[in-house]
Amino acid sequence: MAAPKRGRSASAQSKPGRSLALILIAIVALTGGMFASGNTTPRLGIDLAGGTSITLQARNEPGQPNAINKTNMNTAVEIMNRRVNGLGVSEAEVQTQGTSNIIVNIPKGTNSAEARQQVGTTAKLYFRPVLAQEASGAAASSASPSASASGSSSASPSSSPSSSASGSQTATGSSASPSSSPSSSATSQGRAVTDALKAGSTASSSASASSSASPSATSSADASASASASAAASKLEAEYTALDCTKAAQRATAGKSAKPTDTTVACGQIGGAWYKYVLGPARVDGTDVKKAQAVFDTQGASGWQVQMSFTSGGAKKFADVTAELAKNASQPTNEFGIVLDGEVVSSPTVSQSITGGQAEISGSFTQEEAQSLSNMLSYGALPLSFRTESVTTVTAALGGQQLHAGLIAGAIGLALVIIYLLAFYRGLSLIAIPSLLVSAALTYTIMSLLGPTIHFALNLPAVCGAIVAIGITADSFIVFFERIRDEIREGRTLRPAVERAWPRARRTILVSDFVSFLAAAVLFIVTVGKVQGFAFTLGLTTVLDVVVVFFFTKPLMTILARRKFFASGHKWSGLDPKGLGAKAPLRRTRRPAGPTAGPVDPKEA
Repeated sequence: MAAPKRGRSASAQSKPGRSLALILIAIVALTGGMFASGNTTPRLGIDLAGGTSITLQARNEPGQPNAINKTNMNTAVEIMNRRVNGLGVSEAEVQTQGTSNIIVNIPKGTNSAEARQQVGTTAKLYFRPVLAQEASGAAASSASPSASASGSSSASPSSSPSSSASGSQTATGSSASPSSSPSSSATSQGRAVTDALKAGSTASSSASASSSASPSATSSADASASASASAAASKLEAEYTALDCTKAAQRATAGKSAKPTDTTVACGQIGGAWYKYVLGPARVDGTDVKKAQAVFDTQGASGWQVQMSFTSGGAKKFADVTAELAKNASQPTNEFGIVLDGEVVSSPTVSQSITGGQAEISGSFTQEEAQSLSNMLSYGALPLSFRTESVTTVTAALGGQQLHAGLIAGAIGLALVIIYLLAFYRGLSLIAIPSLLVSAALTYTIMSLLGPTIHFALNLPAVCGAIVAIGITADSFIVFFERIRDEIREGRTLRPAVERAWPRARRTILVSDFVSFLAAAVLFIVTVGKVQGFAFTLGLTTVLDVVVVFFFTKPLMTILARRKFFASGHKWSGLDPKGLGAKAPLRRTRRPAGPTAGPVDPKEA
């Protein structure tokens, strides 16, 4: 059994070129992917690229004087973090300051502007039936938005066709200005608002009558409810007629203070045009949405859409409200408004009940709009309202100076390592230096590709982690080289010394890198912010150290061990047996082939 084992070992040792070819192919592929994606440099964090620092101050909600507390502030920080990361803006910092302030640092880059808009948005979401709708201001003549909602009526999408509701949401009238008289369409919508309020009042009165034993009390309650509904309808109709959603001052107050049970006016921008709405009481709450995601419809012409899944309770509410809206044949009373912080973000039409707890919102969404809506639906509402105290632009000047200093420190460290290798290992530095360059190339290309894929951003602590990795990688080479030298001191020639030293060096390198990786993983888990950048870079470079040593350093050493310069133990090779104090070459003692001369004692035999 020994001979085949040596044969397999010799075969494996004779083909180190395969490992070198493999790692070189990997470098070429990563480099090609880097240039193909257009990301030829790593993404930079806020301390290196600059960005925006936002200070938000918490405000107590009406009727909740003690809402600002540590629990709610921590919850708000967690939601803001998820929102920003959900938009792909990595290395953002969200932290509390004092008892009522939150500081948000957002680096410059993809979706950073969208993140600034979302970070302090309360994101209170309601689904409200639309009672009236029309284009607002000068945009009335050109706006024609469209949106639809659809959902699956079966738990298994493939088992039956999905029930859907689709239609166009169009402007039903226009007003030149808030002070002008309403059009006939707007007047008819005002009557619709009044009728809707009166219908609600009638239902309430009927319920009161059925529970009361006195006809006179019932009549009095009906009269009081009817008068109250008429007054509320008149007030609401006046607000609706005067509302001009093209004016920011009016948009800032329209519907913002309404309770979920109120009928209210609201504004919404769809397809670039502003619309004003009258909305009924909320029927579904944002907390009823379990998950939402933006997807692109590759099968139809809907483009970007938002897919939602509801909780069990939310699914029933959504099915009930869509069933009621589907009974209305005309717009806009067959629409429901998706209202976020008092503003209508979409108002799809409904043609039949949507059951099964799944729904899609489609319309003229861009990718950014769809992702923004799904992000807010997924991560929920903040427990507090926030006012923006200050927005400061952070320049990269200071970070650039620190980066410059860090790169100088890294270059000095690398130079010292090279000088050490040249002084103590001489010719072996021809193996160590290319290994360091391969490790640097892999690190750079992977960091560049991780920017657009997992939103990794390079900050100053991450640069420090990369500098520390130089020492970790050099340490692996030194362990391997010293093991080879130990074998040569024992009297072995270079090629057997390399193969015998590798298993022992391999175990030491793996144990050392495992400890480094474990420390990096623990640091990444228990810390937040920029320290995670250091931990991530340290862990990445530790893994790459194992890859480089196994697939580049060891095969290259095997190849060079066959060259006369190293095999003969040249004094500049770093493997000179005399310089290392080697013993005499190991020789095997052979036993005589024939029987020994002289008589043999039977007892000794």
